[in-house]
Amino acid sequence: MNTVLIIDDSDINLTLIKALVNKLGECNPVLFDNPLKALEWCREHVPDLVIVDYMMPDMDGLKFISAFRALHGRNEIPVLMVTANDQKDVRYDALLGGANDFLTKPIDRIEFSARARNMLSLRQGQRFLADRAEHLAELVEERTSEIRDREKELIFRMSRAAEFRDPETGAHIQRMAHYSQIIALGYGLDAKAQKLILEAAPMHDVGKIGIPDIILLKPGKLTTEEFEIMKGHARLGYELLKESRSETIRAGAEVAISHHEKYDGSGYPNGLVGKKIPVFGRIVAVADVFDALTSERPYKKAWSMEDACKFLEDGRGTHFDPLCVEAFLAGWDQVLDISQRFKDEAAPKI
Repeated sequence: MNTVLIIDDSDINLTLIKALVNKLGECNPVLFDNPLKALEWCREHVPDLVIVDYMMPDMDGLKFISAFRALHGRNEIPVLMVTANDQKDVRYDALLGGANDFLTKPIDRIEFSARARNMLSLRQGQRFLADRAEHLAELVEERTSEIRDREKELIFRMSRAAEFRDPETGAHIQRMAHYSQIIALGYGLDAKAQKLILEAAPMHDVGKIGIPDIILLKPGKLTTEEFEIMKGHARLGYELLKESRSETIRAGAEVAISHHEKYDGSGYPNGLVGKKIPVFGRIVAVADVFDALTSERPYKKAWSMEDACKFLEDGRGTHFDPLCVEAFLAGWDQVLDISQRFKDEAAPKI
């Protein structure tokens, strides 16, 4: 059903045009004898065709068309203006102002039918293209979502490949990624950045793939030389990920190379200071250290939540960005929930 808006200050003209519209079939005429009231109606409704007289009090047809076109989503609605035969200058101005076609007084029934049907066919085509565009957008979103899901799975499995060579676990990846998202929220990053860090954080230690087992799996304290080799995993991870076409993987590269930097410049690999450390690196530093401290490993017992929080607070401004620590602690209830949702699997009994 097409909605046809008719605006004319003459009751006789309204009645005549309404009758002609009804003969078109599948049309619902909406009548106004006041253009200002018609414009108010248009703020809440979208007609399929507008038929407006030129000569009206308060607001003539030209001003109405201009105001109508200024409303959101009304740029392409077909407009027929009714004018007298000798008003050519008005028609020229109306064409420039947004009218699509004209009807001359007295209105000819056959001419009206032809012009109105043409305008309604134009509107039908517009709706078809809009529906088609929306359908295509939904298909693109669906396919993109599938691709992103596969990408996320690949990222997680790639991250797990590094963790399999390390005493850390898949649950560690999940916890620290969600902790990172909590910090990003409290830090004031937008929703897109929060989602990005959730997906990128698991790649923080992917560079451990390139660290020899004799060092990576050593149960005791590393020598100075061994630790220097171990520190190389940050740069290895960056080199592995940096040239990806995926925004998520490039963010993973940034996390990999910066999450061991310290706020006072004593970290590695580049000794960056303060805000020169990428914000994702500063966030992941807090999330990763907290989860490492509170997780049991073959070479250490888990710290209590309270002791780990004190470590973060003591490290404000030296190891950690103070704002990141503050954001983490502000989301404490969520932190506790995440720590329970992603528990390490119990080690098999021998």
